[in-house]
Amino acid sequence: MRDPLAEPSDLIRSVSRALRVLESVGRAPKGLTVKQIARRCELTVATTYHLVRTLAYEGYVIRREDGTYIVGLEVADRYRELVTAFRGPPAVGESLRRASADSGFSHFLGRFVGGQVAITAVSEGSRSPYLEDLVPGFDEGAHATALGKALLATLTPEQRFRYLREFGMRPFTPATLVTAEAFEADLAAGDRRGMHLELGQFRQGVACASVVVCPDKDMERRVVIACALPAADLMTSARVIRAKLQGAARAVAEGLANEG
Repeated sequence: MRDPLAEPSDLIRSVSRALRVLESVGRAPKGLTVKQIARRCELTVATTYHLVRTLAYEGYVIRREDGTYIVGLEVADRYRELVTAFRGPPAVGESLRRASADSGFSHFLGRFVGGQVAITAVSEGSRSPYLEDLVPGFDEGAHATALGKALLATLTPEQRFRYLREFGMRPFTPATLVTAEAFEADLAAGDRRGMHLELGQFRQGVACASVVVCPDKDMERRVVIACALPAADLMTSARVIRAKLQGAARAVAEGLANEG
């Protein structure tokens, strides 16, 4: 949700409204009419019509024969560009693919993007449960994923408190940690273990493990690697998983260093 107090003095209203229209259309896979868009965005029909026509001309929305609008292909193009920028140099992507092929588990890279925990690269493994939410750009549930825990563990307690207060601690499952005290204890255990874990906290029956790749002083340059696997596998193979993650982390760090 946008913070009204953070609104810039030079905000261009027409751009802001156009983005609100695009967001509304994106949340409605069956499409919306101009009147429906206007109602959801709290705009006049005339203003909405002009905004929709402009977005359609630029390819960001498509008008269907029944008069409804859906998201256009230009949005997909921007997403592909985002994924490419997030993934980093080819050596990093190759290291991630080797890790998933070797273990059979899906592997993820994550870092802070604009101060928020986000997944920046994914390589799927055949033995991992499919998690449709965990794609590049996913920025929710940092408290419920091992990737998020590993990144948040690099912050000071005060920084973590502010982060959790701002983004909340949604209970994804009955096992999700929903208090700062429980979360701090979990992070301390992860630091002692040398690997952060979550067991059924994001999805029931699914586990995740994560280690740090780059503990950079610059918050936005810190990188972590994680893998998702059936909960039963984590219970029996935690040490092996940690060793493999640490090896993958070294390979990713080398790829990032060579780029630099």
